[in-house]
Amino acid sequence: MLDRYDLALLRELQADARLSNAELAQRIGLSPAPTWRRVRRLEEQGYITGYRAEIDRRKVGLGVLAFVRVDAERNNAVATQELEDRIRSLPEVVACHYISGAGTFELHVVATDLDAYSRWAMETLFKLPNVKDMHTSFSLGEVKAGGVLPLNHLHSPGPRR
Repeated sequence: MLDRYDLALLRELQADARLSNAELAQRIGLSPAPTWRRVRRLEEQGYITGYRAEIDRRKVGLGVLAFVRVDAERNNAVATQELEDRIRSLPEVVACHYISGAGTFELHVVATDLDAYSRWAMETLFKLPNVKDMHTSFSLGEVKAGGVLPLNHLHSPGPRR
């Protein structure tokens, strides 16, 4: 069960994962040692799954973001697992979700431009095992990305600052 300090830690680390332990402790109202232990426990229990820099994809030349619905040829466990494994190995796929409704997977794919995406789709995506069809939509502009998870539903107010 998460208490108010745990929730405060999660909120603060989502906002700025580069905070030092001392800064983090000050913000949540605990001393550094118990703050460090709590962060380690949250990592060990899987609440915190990693730390990374958020990079502007456009600044590194990845101007295209495509949403690709992939229809699998067969819906059986072995075929689906094989396709999942192959999708995980593709660096251009930055997110993949197993979806309900039409299609089997929803992929978020980045590419330098439309020609690069088209080549990648034809040379890589269509050659994956059990891919029957795909439907692509392109992002025309980001409204919100890299969002912080809302934690208010956990009903434990953070410590006052």
